[in-house]
This record gives sequence, structure tokens and C-alpha cells, in this order.
Amino acid sequence: MYRIAMEKLLKWKQSERRKPLIIEGARQVGKTWLMKEFGRQAYADTVYINFDSNSRMAELFSSDLDTERLIMGLELYAGRKINPENSLLIFDEVQEVPRALSSLKYFCENAPQYHIVCAGSLLGIALHQGTSFPVGKVDFLKLYPLSFGEFLMATDKERFAELLDERDFRMITSFKQTYIDALKHYYFVGGMPEAVQSFAENKDFNEVREIQKRILAAYEQDFSKHAPNEIVPRLRMLWNSIPSQLAKENKKFVYGLVREGARAKDYETAIMWLCDCGLVHKVSRVNTAGIPLRAYEDLKAFKLFVVDVGLLGCMAGLRQRTLLDGNDLFVEFKGALTEQYVCQQLKTIRDLDVYYYTNDRGSCEVDFVIDTGEMIVPVEVKAEVNLRAKSLKTYREKFSPEVSVRTSMADFQKEEGLVNLPLYAIDQITKI
Repeated sequence: MYRIAMEKLLKWKQSERRKPLIIEGARQVGKTWLMKEFGRQAYADTVYINFDSNSRMAELFSSDLDTERLIMGLELYAGRKINPENSLLIFDEVQEVPRALSSLKYFCENAPQYHIVCAGSLLGIALHQGTSFPVGKVDFLKLYPLSFGEFLMATDKERFAELLDERDFRMITSFKQTYIDALKHYYFVGGMPEAVQSFAENKDFNEVREIQKRILAAYEQDFSKHAPNEIVPRLRMLWNSIPSQLAKENKKFVYGLVREGARAKDYETAIMWLCDCGLVHKVSRVNTAGIPLRAYEDLKAFKLFVVDVGLLGCMAGLRQRTLLDGNDLFVEFKGALTEQYVCQQLKTIRDLDVYYYTNDRGSCEVDFVIDTGEMIVPVEVKAEVNLRAKSLKTYREKFSPEVSVRTSMADFQKEEGLVNLPLYAIDQITKI
């Protein structure tokens, strides 16, 4: 299965300023597979160590963190010599032994010749809890579910993915039905590697649903196993409220939908926990369009999206039949799937800050506003071909952005200051 992240890993390997690398991402997005595949493709030898329930490793890292001693211990454990030039060291579920995380500082400073990649499904939480973890001594890579482009490649449509990358919109429009059909499949299957692989091999939507249910059950088990006891019930209620939050006309997160009378302070920790796990994307509101957008973030108003569009459909009980009903799938529960899909694709683009805009009266809302570092681009999401976008017009009159994007089922079109970008090409947004 092709993952864009592999190219980033190869670049990391060749970098002269390489530091130990931490791969962050939710459980089941393919971190372990990616690390092992990277080792297979790029190194003569891979030493894989899983720290989960590994008492020997806990003991090795419990005393001093001298890198020579640690390498000797790792060699004894692996039963072979570790050659710094052509061996890849993989530390999986590294958050289970916090001192192994701390040791990365010493590997960076005293033994930079070793190639070390680490991952763990709850790593974000370990990092937030202040595990003695020196920022600046490690590199980070975020891994998300497969993007729509990666999904095309996984389902034998490599040429269609390449066409999107080439941005040959005349040719793309000629084959738009293929893209629309593939996009419908992606809305249902999503980008979790196991679900995509099953779909690519068997084209069986029932099997895909069973896999998604299993993944959601594993997430729920994580809540009770790893979260502080006092927030577990709130985590569950909050997580299960997300489909109904997104099914509203105004998708701003409302605490009262989780439980009547609920207040922000009751749920702040639970939201942070879900964000740290990589299970939700928190998109904050801004009320102006200045650079950087982060300076204008309203921390009290936000939308919550889940990690994957297929999982959202599973949580909401989306039926398979909807795939056959023309383009109804895209407008299913108030276009929530479409907004989730767009958010998910924007999040995979590196160095892109994603927010949404409403004015103070609440009479104008733009679904997403992105900060590319050079300009602020408003993105209006339409689930149909209907392109009337009153809010976008109001926003443009007020802020005169250099370029605005409207993404929908309509064909690509570029007018003065406004780009109509098909939903299936949204990941090309920064390149156009």
C-alpha cells in the first residue's frame, strides 16, 4: 500500500541533521506497518522492539541512559550487532516506557549516527503529561488515515491519482464520473488501512463495516484502559455525540448536546485527551482574516471532527444503500460527511493551519479558512452542484482575499479571485 509518508521517511534518512523520529497518529492508521516497510525498503537490517508489556526493556531503560550501554542491551535483546550505518531501530508503543522517550535526547546528542524511529498510539498523551522530553532533540511526523489520493492508488487507480497531481483539469473533467464513484466509496470506506485493504481486495462493503466497528470498539476499550477513571464516562458521551454535533446546520460544538446542562470545564480534559490520541480534529473559530490566523483564534468556539470519514459514517449508521442513490451520499445528514471529508484532506497537507470563520453576529459562516503561511484562503464547502454561497460573498466583500475556494461536485473553474475546485481534487488546494 502506497503511503506519501514513505517519501518523508526517505528524506529523513538522507538528512545530515537527522534526529530520532517520532511518528504520531491515532491507533490503526498504519504506523507499525509504515516503520517496518521503511526498514525493509531502505535498510539492510531492522531491529523492531515493542515496548508494550516488555519488562526486559523497562528494566534496561530504568537505570542510567548511557547510549553505549543501551545499544549493548538492545543488541543482546535482538541477538545481533546493530550497525549504525545500515540498521534501523524501531521503538514501538514507546510511551509504555517513558524513560525510552527520554533516552532520545541522549541518542540525539551522543550517538546521532543511529537511525531511530518511534511510534505509539497514545504518544500524544505521554508527551502532554510532561514525560521528560526535550523538544528540539527529535523530529516529528504525523500519520493520518489514507488520503483520497492514497485511496485511489490502493484501489488500482494510480493513473487517476497521478492525473490529479498533474492538475490536468480538462482531462480530469472528462473522467469525472470515475472520480465521483471513487469518492462515494471513500466516504463509506474511509482511509483506515485495514478497511481500505479489505475493500481493495474484496469490494465487500459489509466486511468494511465490520472492520470499522472493530476499530471503534478498540477505541472505546482504550478509553477505559488508558484514560483517567474520572473522565471515562465523559469521554464516551463526548465521542458518541460527535455525529449529532455534525448533523446540525451549524456544526459548532455544543456542550448541551453531550448532556443537558453540561459545561465547558466538565469536558475540557476529555476533549484534550481525544485530540492528544489523534481521534478528533479540533477546528477553532476565527473572527477576522489576519496573518497568522492563530493570533485570532477563539478558543471557546470550535468544531470537532473525527479522525476518519468512514468511521464517522459507521458511528452514524450510514447505510450501504446510500451509495446507490445518485449523489445523495454527499448531502447525507446536512453535508456532515462532506465537511468531515474536506477537513480530513486539509489536515494531511503539511504546514497548513485550518480554522473556520464566523462574524460576531453569526450571520456569516465560512466552513474553513486556511493559513498557508503566505495567504489566508477561505474555503466554502458545498455538498451538491448548487454553488450559491452567500457567506463566502459576504466574506470576500469584507476581507478581499487574493483567492477564495469553493469546493463542490461542480467541475473545475477559475474566475477572478475565485476557484471552483471539485471535492475529489481538494488536496490540490495549496498547489493551485
